[in-house]
Amino acid sequence: MLWVAVSAVAIGFLVALEAIARGYGLPGPVTNQAREVIFAPKSGPLLYASMALTMVVLTWRQRFIAAGVAIGIDVVFFVVRWIVDARMMFGNGALWVILGCAVVAVTRRTGRERALLLKGVGLGLLLVAGRKTGDAWLLITSKTRPTVLDPYLATADHALGDPSWLVGRMVRATGPIGTHLLDWVYIQLAVAAVVVTLYQLRHVAAERRFPRHHLVRTFLVIGLLGPSIYMVFPVVGPVFAYGQGAFGTGGGQWALAHLWPDVPPPISAPHPMSYDEITPRNCMPSLHTAWATAIFIHSRGGPRLLRFAGTFWLIATLGATLGFGYHYGVDLIAGVVFTLTIEAALRTYDRGWDRSGMRLVAYGATVFVGLLLAYRYLPLEMARHPWVAGPLLLLVMASVVYGYVRVDQRWAPKVAPARQPAQSAGRQPELAGIPQPLSRSRSSSTSARNHV
Repeated sequence: MLWVAVSAVAIGFLVALEAIARGYGLPGPVTNQAREVIFAPKSGPLLYASMALTMVVLTWRQRFIAAGVAIGIDVVFFVVRWIVDARMMFGNGALWVILGCAVVAVTRRTGRERALLLKGVGLGLLLVAGRKTGDAWLLITSKTRPTVLDPYLATADHALGDPSWLVGRMVRATGPIGTHLLDWVYIQLAVAAVVVTLYQLRHVAAERRFPRHHLVRTFLVIGLLGPSIYMVFPVVGPVFAYGQGAFGTGGGQWALAHLWPDVPPPISAPHPMSYDEITPRNCMPSLHTAWATAIFIHSRGGPRLLRFAGTFWLIATLGATLGFGYHYGVDLIAGVVFTLTIEAALRTYDRGWDRSGMRLVAYGATVFVGLLLAYRYLPLEMARHPWVAGPLLLLVMASVVYGYVRVDQRWAPKVAPARQPAQSAGRQPELAGIPQPLSRSRSSSTSARNHV
């Protein structure tokens, strides 16, 4: 019943975004996704990552067949595009396989097998639909918010030492190698999330059920709630508000000044500024930071290589968001608090809204709202007293992190029980892939890996 309700809400949401986009004379998420059945997709790796999510419900034999079919279809599309001199991109085959699984589920499966396969299809389509939905949201923010609040965040960022300006100069000094690496990490964030999710869902095909909590849930909620904050606090980012195109972008005539990343803006009373109707207002909070933080949290329950990858992706994403001038430092702090609050809410929901979890969710939400109010109404005071405001911002974020770690340790024994040996076909399925505590000893980490 929950899956049916979620599906109905998602379809209604997509239809609404499609109508709004059409009102601005542009195709919406439904149209853009339908075009990728035939025309060159925007992101081939994303479609194959989505297909991998769908295949968690298949047997290994079925996975090999599905992968072979997808590659074969893409080869045919590749040859046709080469002949007609069209834009070259792969991924159509993966989308065809996902849709084919949906047809098989409806026509050839019944009962629990049909429900499981449809859940796998829905999981894969959530990723591609989320990408298209995000594009539509960004269009709406640029069309409906003619003014932005960048001067407020740039002023508040003085309390942190103007990290975007500092990291921007560091990235520029690394040359093309460092720039391309960070750009690749920034763009392929969804693929990194799929890797972690595949580990968490690795037992779904054998157990014939999904775990109670996994990374996709957190990703989905972040993507649904984050753009609503964009509408309340529209910001374009330092490279657009103060940039001169250091990395191929910039604000041009709309920028207040061409200062980024060389000279931080002077401290002065901030005010809203007009901006174009093209650039998305997608800075507050930093959702790339939010998603990278979620990847880091959920990778803690994996093997050492996965934990290392989660840490690397978080650090590299923070470097890219600041180094390319896409975000201010205060955006990142808000993004971390935003993610931990959502993650705590989802896990508290799974546990029946226990008291410690509810307190953490209420505290995280209060801190997040407090940050937004401080950035909007106290930026000048923060800039004039950086030795007070800067450590206070970091301390507030650290308090939410500390609260999450403590509650997570309290949850761990009940959320991730030890795996029972398979003695019969009717044994209880394990809860695979439940994220483990953020802080643990080497021995406890080894024990947790044995659980999953």
